[in-house]
Amino acid sequence: MRQKNQRHRDAADRTVNDIRRKTRKRYSSEDKIRIVLAGLRGEDSIAELCRQEGIAQSQYYSWSKEFMEAGRKRLAGDTAREANTGEVQDLRREARDLKEVVAEQALELRLLKKSMIGDGGDDE
Repeated sequence: MRQKNQRHRDAADRTVNDIRRKTRKRYSSEDKIRIVLAGLRGEDSIAELCRQEGIAQSQYYSWSKEFMEAGRKRLAGDTAREANTGEVQDLRREARDLKEVVAEQALELRLLKKSMIGDGGDDE
């Protein structure tokens, strides 16, 4: 009997967690910047700002750290865009495939030119 009750509680907990996950507010980058800048202005305490925005203080400090790091990198001249490994691999594969197509086309063109000249065809 206890095992059955535990399974029902586990299923209920999973359902509640799924609902929370799906109804969680998503913040745009503009919202995050606005919140971090409001915290940096210091008009309200961080705790008050977080209560008003409905976020945890740890979330604010995480966004603040990311904001400061991005600014530091930009000011240091590090403007290279970070690309994830999958994106880089896809672009390299596409570049390789395109180079192969160009090479095949160039070879085909050269062979056609040689065959026209070699067969005594028009030189026009």
